[in-house]
Amino acid sequence: MKKLYLVRHAKSSWKEEGLSDFDRPLKGRGVRDAHSTGQWLLEQGNTADLFISSPATRAMHTALIFAQELQYPISKIRMESALYHGSPIDIYEALEKVDASVESVFLFGHNPTITNFVNQSIDHVIDNVPTTGVACLSFDTDSWAALGQEAELVFFDYPKRRK
Repeated sequence: MKKLYLVRHAKSSWKEEGLSDFDRPLKGRGVRDAHSTGQWLLEQGNTADLFISSPATRAMHTALIFAQELQYPISKIRMESALYHGSPIDIYEALEKVDASVESVFLFGHNPTITNFVNQSIDHVIDNVPTTGVACLSFDTDSWAALGQEAELVFFDYPKRRK
C-alpha cells in the first residue's frame, strides 16, 4: 500500500510587477495556511517518507513550510522540474523514480495538474483542489513504478474547510 499526498501550493502573490510566474512568492495568507495545514496533518498522524516538489518558488516555499511542520529534513526535498506546468503523466513519471521502500510521498505542485491527477485516480470528481489543498490517495501496490490509476481517496482537506 502506497500513500500519496497531493498538495497544491499555498496562495501566491501577484503583487510584484514584472516577476515571472515561476518566481511568484507566497502571500501572507498562503504562509499562514501552509503552517496551519502542516500542523493539522501532523495532529492527524500523517507522516512523510519523501517530499517531491515543483521548483517554482511558491511550491517550494509550501514544501519548506510543510517540512518544518511535519519534521521532514529540508535537505531531502526532491525537486522535479517537470511538475511546473506539467501534466498528470509527469506526476506518474516522478513517482516511478521513487524507491519501493518509500511508503508515503508528499508531492507539491500546481493546478490544473493536481486536480486532474486526483480525478483520474478516484471514482468521483473533485471540482477543484484549492490553494493549500491536500488530497491523500492510497494505492494498492508495493511499488511506485507499478502505480495504477485506481486509488482510494483517504481524505481531501483545505484551509477553508477547517475554519
